[in-house]
Amino acid sequence: MKINSQYIIDFIYAEAALIDDRKFDAWLALFSDDAIYWMPLEFGQKEEELTTSLMYEDKLLLTVRVERLHGERTFSQRPKSRCHHLLQRPEVLELRDGIIKTKTAFHYAETRLDEQFILVGWVEHTLRIEDDNLKIVRKRVNLLNPDFAHRNIQLFV
Repeated sequence: MKINSQYIIDFIYAEAALIDDRKFDAWLALFSDDAIYWMPLEFGQKEEELTTSLMYEDKLLLTVRVERLHGERTFSQRPKSRCHHLLQRPEVLELRDGIIKTKTAFHYAETRLDEQFILVGWVEHTLRIEDDNLKIVRKRVNLLNPDFAHRNIQLFV
């Protein structure tokens, strides 16, 4: 498998499109089995396991969240939430030894019924090649204002 910057950039755009299109099973399949999805609670937070975070989820917890979004008895999703990602062109920071690191600025809007909120920040992806496919090993969502009293984020940034 030949990995170049354009392939990586396309992967990042495609990941966001899967969320926007509510294709959560396909989105979840992009994650490695040992993946972590992390949204720090503090700006510039370094520690992830011993401090509070807005989200710190492994593949199992992500799977539970996806199942909840599909559930017929998930009343917080009647009607279903919708979202839209607006991404700046992803920047490939590192590409060596099968590990790829990227950084992407974003604006994210989520809406349900008469409520809408917007999140702004940047995402850091760590990717690796597994069985000739790119997999997300780590997704760190850095909000511009993580210490703000945010509403419940129902979908995935």
